[in-house]
Amino acid sequence: MDINLLTDDEADRLRSLIASSTKVALVCHMNADGDALGSSLSWAEYLRQQGKEATVIVPDMYPDYLQWIPGTQQSLRYDKKKEQAQQLLNEADLLCYLDLNTISRTGHEMPAALENYKGKVILIDHHEEPEIKADLMVSHPEMSSTSEMVFRLIWQLGGYDAITRDMATDIYCGMMTDTGAFTYNSTQPEIYFIISQLLAKGIDKDKIYRNVYHVYSVDRLRLWGHVLNRNLKVLYPPKHASYFTISKEEMKKYNFKKGDAEGLVNVPLKILKHKLSISLREDTEKERLVWISTRSVDDFPCDEMAKQFFNGGGHKNAAGGRLECSLSEAVEIVKKAIDAYADKLK
Repeated sequence: MDINLLTDDEADRLRSLIASSTKVALVCHMNADGDALGSSLSWAEYLRQQGKEATVIVPDMYPDYLQWIPGTQQSLRYDKKKEQAQQLLNEADLLCYLDLNTISRTGHEMPAALENYKGKVILIDHHEEPEIKADLMVSHPEMSSTSEMVFRLIWQLGGYDAITRDMATDIYCGMMTDTGAFTYNSTQPEIYFIISQLLAKGIDKDKIYRNVYHVYSVDRLRLWGHVLNRNLKVLYPPKHASYFTISKEEMKKYNFKKGDAEGLVNVPLKILKHKLSISLREDTEKERLVWISTRSVDDFPCDEMAKQFFNGGGHKNAAGGRLECSLSEAVEIVKKAIDAYADKLK
């Protein structure tokens, strides 16, 4: 099965960029998810196998349920070790962006450091409309995940035999989490060929699933129960949509930890004939900042809605954004967004 991503010229360009580099910095988006970490960590290890000094820089803390992923101990948090991260960027002769299409997704402080970078740049991403200027842009929005893309690149460069079990675990975790355990954006047969090749490396896919999805605290379960019981607003036909809020007070009551709301936005899609679910969560620290997460089924364009109403973007069935306003004001914007897309929700 042909799973190559690059043309011959692009593949030669990638080989040349890697061969001419010594120190490589890898950067993913803030609030790194399984795909951001899985793709970055596995690509970094591949580069180390090529004799490069490669370091993954994450903008901020990622969820507790991803701390187990192989290679995370070698990553560097920009918000905690800014001077060290800046030095790495200054010394790097190659910068790889993974799983982000714009520098702004690295937070508030990190973009300035990245904009001043003068070396060579590679972008590997599956989000639409990439804004990052790169010497080699590997952009494929049709891919399930950036981790899938990393596997395809390593395969095309002849590196499959050198993929370790840890690298395969990282890649599988990224593919799994960005497809909701292969329940959306994962109908291409090539995905399952790749999974078979990762299984051949000895990964325990069932354990990977448990490590991500079976690690809830009692407080997290109670928070979900509270939100679904008290806050979920279901807009019955013809709209087939719903939204729910999570306030600072509620998060404090249930001892909220980063990642505790992950996956909750998918639950309302279990409702018969439901097409759209929207989550509104207040930022835990900043005032008048609400994080929006959207999920949909079939052809409903979450990415278009997020771009038009929520200062965000993403994929057709999974997108997000942010609103700088109160939670109640954000609810009114969400209502307007749902009304604007009523025809697509019938």
